[in-house]
Amino acid sequence: MSNVDWDVKTVIGNKAKAPKVTRNAADLNGMSHRGINYLARRADAVIATEKKMSGGANKARQGTDHQRIVKLDRENEVAPPPKVAPSVGRAIQTARMELKLSQKDVAQKINEKPSVLQDYESGKAIPNPQILSKLERVLGVKLRGTDIGKKLEGSKKP
Repeated sequence: MSNVDWDVKTVIGNKAKAPKVTRNAADLNGMSHRGINYLARRADAVIATEKKMSGGANKARQGTDHQRIVKLDRENEVAPPPKVAPSVGRAIQTARMELKLSQKDVAQKINEKPSVLQDYESGKAIPNPQILSKLERVLGVKLRGTDIGKKLEGSKKP
C-alpha cells in the first residue's frame, strides 16, 4: 500500500466530451443566424438544422400573414341592407291616420303581422317591394320612388 499515488484522480463512468449541439439562439446569447453560425464554427459546436421552424411555437397564434388576411376580411365586409327611409314611415303613418285605421287593421288588409307594419312605420324594416306595393294600394299613397306620400290617382275606367 505504500506505492499508492494519492495525487492521481481516477474517475469512473465519465464519458468523453461530445461536441456541444447549439439548438437555439439562447445557447449563443441571442445572436443573429450569421453570428450563431460563426461562433458555432469557432467553438466546434454542431448546429442542429433538422429542427422544425415552428417546433414548440404556439399553434393558436398565427403569423403576420394570417393577421393581414383577417384585416382584409374585416375591411371587405358586406354592408348591412338599407332600412326604410324615415319619410316612408311618416307617409304610412299619416295615410293610416287619415283613413282612421289602426296598425292592426292595415296589417290584416295586407296579410302581414302588425309587427311588420310597426317596423315600417318606425323605419327599422328592410324594404320589401311586395309589402310596399300592398301598402300603397291599401293606403292610397305613393311609398316608392320620388314624391313619397303623394296621393295615388284612382284607376280611371271609361
